[in-house]
Amino acid sequence: MSPALSPDEADGAEVPESPELPAVAPQLRELRRRAALTLEAAAGSAGLSPAHLSRLETGQRQPSLPMLLSLARIYGTTVSELLGETPADRDAVVRGGTMEATEAGGWTYRQAGSPGRGMQALQVHAPYGSQGDVVRVHPGEEWLYVLSGRLRLRLGDTSYRLDPGDSSHFDSLTPHRIAALDRGGVDFLFVHTLLQSPTAALCLGPSAGPVKETRHG
Repeated sequence: MSPALSPDEADGAEVPESPELPAVAPQLRELRRRAALTLEAAAGSAGLSPAHLSRLETGQRQPSLPMLLSLARIYGTTVSELLGETPADRDAVVRGGTMEATEAGGWTYRQAGSPGRGMQALQVHAPYGSQGDVVRVHPGEEWLYVLSGRLRLRLGDTSYRLDPGDSSHFDSLTPHRIAALDRGGVDFLFVHTLLQSPTAALCLGPSAGPVKETRHG
């Protein structure tokens, strides 16, 4: 009979040392300290034992990709930084004239941030009657700010009306959908983290059910 695996080994959270995977141990330790987390606190958030995380930080083991994604989110960084990669130069300023429009699903998107960051910033126009029944669920956080028009944001079973100047910040694992309330559509700024499921997993389709509506907040 084969010996029983420990929980850490059974869930595939670590893999043997590989010369093809950059040494991440110093980065793991440094980024945990930068995040002001103890070994026990970080391990608990990642679903690991402190001993397991200690082995990762001392180079006795190398983390798998799912573990890198989990630790990157906990430490508020990117997988590239965990791997010690130096990011390419990115413009700190995005000029309005360079924000090319992209259309998808009836919505118009303009990049409002630099590529390769840990979050994505967009300027969005949502026309009336477009994607109002599409429910999205995915890991990460979202923040939006209404520029013009009125927007309906449904979070779970509660619906909010947001007017120009209103904003919302929420966990995107909460089922959510966005729709324009005015015939002229709605323009808003939209920021979200990039730890997402594939696009096909984001849309659950129309959702029925009781809705409690409030103007804001």
